[in-house]
Amino acid sequence: MADIHIRTEGRAGRITLNRPQALNALTYAMCLEIDAALKDWAGDDEVALVLIDAEGDRAFSAGGDIAEMYETGRKGDYAYGRKFWADEYRMNARIASYPKPVVSFLHGFTMGGGVGVGCHGSHRIVGESSQIAMPECGIGLVPDVGGSFLLAIAPGRFGEYLGTTGTRMGPADAILAGFADLFVPETRWNDLKSRLVEAGDVQMILRQTAPAPQGQLEALRPQIDRHFGGETLGDIVRSLKHDDSDFAAGALKVLDRVAPLSAACTVEMVHRLRGSPSMRRALEMEYRFTWRSMEHADFVEGIRAAIIDKDRNPRWRHAGPEAVPTMDVSRMLMPLGENALTFEEDLR
Repeated sequence: MADIHIRTEGRAGRITLNRPQALNALTYAMCLEIDAALKDWAGDDEVALVLIDAEGDRAFSAGGDIAEMYETGRKGDYAYGRKFWADEYRMNARIASYPKPVVSFLHGFTMGGGVGVGCHGSHRIVGESSQIAMPECGIGLVPDVGGSFLLAIAPGRFGEYLGTTGTRMGPADAILAGFADLFVPETRWNDLKSRLVEAGDVQMILRQTAPAPQGQLEALRPQIDRHFGGETLGDIVRSLKHDDSDFAAGALKVLDRVAPLSAACTVEMVHRLRGSPSMRRALEMEYRFTWRSMEHADFVEGIRAAIIDKDRNPRWRHAGPEAVPTMDVSRMLMPLGENALTFEEDLR
């Protein structure tokens, strides 16, 4: 059975992720197939819109398939991971700038690489089961696949909070934070997909929307804005330590578990992008980190602890979130020169 089902139906180009047993984790081949289909459909007058969904009940896509990245990276071979990320990021950019509507149905877990496929289109639909997050700091990466761009344009200090803690967003919170657009009850999804395929008209979506179940972020915003507005990760942690609330205790517990260098770089990336947000700029900055992540950061160790050995006891390079020198952050985010991510062709 193919890992991805790409076809045209009626007026729609259809992309269905088809690895439910692996929570629809994206392989390198899947990224290339998505990109190729998008290129083909951009100039096809018969395709009025692109519809992206996934098989299975548990996840739209829980991330990227990083097994081979780990195996090659731990042997000191960084080329495969760098190529995977570069081509994946170009595909993410294509979705974000696509000349036709891109409609995604984000059920269950949508995390990491799944955000890159599902959260940059024009019509991002969530339902009751939706759980969206950028948990990369927990495995020694930073929010990537354009996630740093979404974090930078999120209201208030949601970007710093969601990016460093990897907090999962239900449907209302995803809409509030800018990772989704519309709530449609999942019982209506199949009928809506059929109508979109038949008519090729995204106005069909508006007739099916409903209020999302109440989320949590809005009520937490005063505390998030107060504590996550610091210049550095250390500032954020120190602010939280002066608060005896349950929120502060919970945030500190999470920040104490994630990779300190990753979280510190995430804060810096969000700050840099907020002043001049751009999807391509975000991807290029993310690539600076991921290009170096196996050799100079905690990615290999993070995968070992979370997925390979599953001991949940990573040995990070830094002792804690207050122990990351500014120079270490700067080194991870320095321009890559001739290795910089480029967009050789016009993706619009």
